[in-house]
Amino acid sequence: MQKGQQTKAAIIDAALGLATQMGLEGLSIGALAEVMQMSKSGVFAHFGSREELQISVVNEYHTRFEQEVFYPALQAPRGLPRLRALFSNWMKRTSVEIDSGCIYISGAIEFEDRVGPVRDALMHSVNTWLTAMRRAIDIAIEEGHLRPDTDSTQMGFEIHALILALHYEARFLYRPETLQRAVTAFERIIERNSVPPADATPRARRKRAERAPT
Repeated sequence: MQKGQQTKAAIIDAALGLATQMGLEGLSIGALAEVMQMSKSGVFAHFGSREELQISVVNEYHTRFEQEVFYPALQAPRGLPRLRALFSNWMKRTSVEIDSGCIYISGAIEFEDRVGPVRDALMHSVNTWLTAMRRAIDIAIEEGHLRPDTDSTQMGFEIHALILALHYEARFLYRPETLQRAVTAFERIIERNSVPPADATPRARRKRAERAPT
């Protein structure tokens, strides 16, 4: 990267660190300039506005989320193994964010009743991730790992809900056992929607397909 790009990337990295602790609304050009040991005008020249800075932080957070959670999971086999990998990676990231904070959650609280490009950027990032998770559930259904009548939207909602509960209980109520409870809850969701082992073989799937109405 050119020097200007390197400087901007360093500013965004510092801003992301501040935002996880103080929230997006806690960001200011002045506070960031102090952290970076730059002038306010120097920071402002890279973004132009506080809003643009906040959007850059949201986009950077989303990029790192994909790199840590989504893309590594694609190495797992299609179906339930990939869905489990997505959740496992998500839990690893969440275990760190219990101390540092989650931009998706804090941003939702800060911008839930406000319209504008920052809220739009947050919504786009969260919806992109939730759509990817629902797609992983759909693939698990297609592969015969989950029951054909599994409601992927409902299942995705339940998985998302337990992550939100994990953040609340671990960060606000200081309950250390919550991580294991989230894992247990996920396994119960999987178990409730899984195809019995005898029905999950390729032969059993072919028989179900032959019996299906045309």
